[in-house]
Amino acid sequence: MKIRLSVLAAVAALGLLAPDAARADEIRIATQPIPHYAPIFVARHKGWLDEELAAAGAPETKWASFAAGPPINESFAAGQQDIGFLGDTPALIGRAAGIDTRIIGITSTGPKTLAVIVAANSPIKSPADLKGKKVAVTKGSYAHHLLALVLQQGGLGFGDIEQINLPNGEVPTTLIKGDIDAGAVWEPVLTKFRNQGAIRVLADGTGIKAGLLVIIASGDFVKTKPGQVKALLRAYQRGADYIRSNPKEAAELVSADTSLAPDLLQQVFANFDYAPPVDDTAVEEIKKSEAFMRAIGLIRTPVDVDAFVARGLGPTVAAR
Repeated sequence: MKIRLSVLAAVAALGLLAPDAARADEIRIATQPIPHYAPIFVARHKGWLDEELAAAGAPETKWASFAAGPPINESFAAGQQDIGFLGDTPALIGRAAGIDTRIIGITSTGPKTLAVIVAANSPIKSPADLKGKKVAVTKGSYAHHLLALVLQQGGLGFGDIEQINLPNGEVPTTLIKGDIDAGAVWEPVLTKFRNQGAIRVLADGTGIKAGLLVIIASGDFVKTKPGQVKALLRAYQRGADYIRSNPKEAAELVSADTSLAPDLLQQVFANFDYAPPVDDTAVEEIKKSEAFMRAIGLIRTPVDVDAFVARGLGPTVAAR
C-alpha cells in the first residue's frame, strides 16, 4: 500500500493524474459510513454544516463515501478531496507516502471503542494466554497498535502469536467459527457481537490507547481557505454537542448514514467522546502511533507529527 500511495502522490505531483476541478464555492468531503464520524452527519442533516460553510464562502458541499481510510488517501493523492475523515494510522501512512495533508481536528476518541476479543466460552483469560494462538487484526489499523500494547501486557510480542490479517467485520464471525482464537476489533462490530453474547472482551484501550481518529485537509486547502476549515470544525462541534445532549434523537437522525439501528447506535455513542479540537494529549497519542508504525515497518519515512498537525483552527479545546 505504501508503494502504491507513493506512486499516486508522485503521479499527482507531476500532473499526470488529473484532479477533480473544485469550484471556488464548493468544499469536497470524504467520509466513511461509521459512527466514529457521526457529528458531521448530524451537522449535515440539521443544516449546520451548510450554514457555517455558507458564512465562510462555501455554500455547497460535494460528498464522497469510502469503505476505509486507504482509498481516501488515494483520492487525496489524486487531488479529489479537500476534507477527509479517517483513522490516525491511514492518515500517517498517507503523509509518510508524500501526500500533502494536514490534521485539522480529532473526530473522536474512545478507549472502549476498540478491543481484543475472544469467544464467549474461550479459556483465554489474560493477554499472556495469547501465546501461540491465532489472533486476527486488520493490518495497519489502530486496532493493530492496540494488539501490540495488549501483547506487551502479557509479556509477549507479535513473534509469540500467529497473526492473521482480516477485515474488521470478518474478525468476530471467524472467531465464532473457531478458525481463530482472538482478534482485535473496533466499533460497531464490538457492541453488535457483544450484545449477541458471542464474544468477550479480553482487553480494551483503557489506560493504553485512546482510540483516536482524525479529520484531515489538503495542505493547499488549509493554506488558502482557513476560514472554511474553521467553519467545518464549528459545525462538527455543534454535531458533537447535539449527540451529547440528545443521543436518542441523534441516533435516529444518522442511523442510515452509519448503517446501524438507532438502538444499537445509541449504545455505541456512549463509548465515544466527540471533540474536534487538537490538544497536547491528542498530539502525543498520534506520535505514539507514528512510532509504532515505523517500528513494525508500516511506514519507512518518519512523520513530523508537530508539522503534520495544524493547530488553532478549531473551537476552544474542551475537556475530554
